[in-house]
Amino acid sequence: MNVFKGKVAVHGITWGHDYEKSFEEAALLGYRAIEPWPSYVFQFENREEELLEALNRYGLELTGAYGGAAGIAGRRYGDSAVREDIIDYNVRLARILSKCGAKHIVSGPGVPRNGKTEPEEIRQAAITINEMAKRTLEYGVKSCVHPHLWTELQDEDELDALMALCSPEVYFAPDTAHLTGAGMDAAAVIRRYRDRVSYVHLKDLTSKDAKHEDFPMLLGNEALPVFCELGLGTIDFGPILDALNEIGYSGWLTVEIDHSTSTPLRSLEICRDFVEQKLGIPIRDAERK
Repeated sequence: MNVFKGKVAVHGITWGHDYEKSFEEAALLGYRAIEPWPSYVFQFENREEELLEALNRYGLELTGAYGGAAGIAGRRYGDSAVREDIIDYNVRLARILSKCGAKHIVSGPGVPRNGKTEPEEIRQAAITINEMAKRTLEYGVKSCVHPHLWTELQDEDELDALMALCSPEVYFAPDTAHLTGAGMDAAAVIRRYRDRVSYVHLKDLTSKDAKHEDFPMLLGNEALPVFCELGLGTIDFGPILDALNEIGYSGWLTVEIDHSTSTPLRSLEICRDFVEQKLGIPIRDAERK
């Protein structure tokens, strides 16, 4: 395995809405960057300097935030009636992120999943995503398509059909667990969209057969959530990192675990140690060890 040329961040999701604690403990563990909830980011609209002050207090960078069709229950890319609402939401988010030095919106699909997404819905989704991406890029923020289990964009054929309709302004944010859980070869997908990969979620999966009704409940005798601490699940990260190295990826690799089996601090310590010791990617620099 070649040396990974990118940078490691952490997702704030494990701490829920305890944002101050997420910053404090992420920094304590040696992470240098964080992706917080978008609801937190929106609190600083038109007063972004306060968000920068909070980040600087803990020596953290802001990598981006989750956007797309997410944010309101039932909102979907494939529904043309909410197109302008989705675009406006993401432009607002991009404007805030740009003032804080972040350059990515993880463009989440709509939920819930109602069976396979039909070709016309994919066509409508592409129209919305193309316009959204063009508008957010005006602020230097890339909108990155993010396939997600149990949403309107889950399966490989849906991803390929959508990406074939996407303009050059649309980027890609693969998630190791969501791609694997949907039956995809994550490394192969990364190679396929090598020119669009701009942001990555590093996430483990307890069972490749996990159903939505299991989420976030604990599974089996090991009492692990569907998305577990890195190294405790079923994903082989070696080939995925090989693919990222092969395509010359040097962006953010954001460690994400939705639900802790103990405390967020302990869970993200387990993840940090796995990344450093098993994947050979340093997170803590010499000054913060």
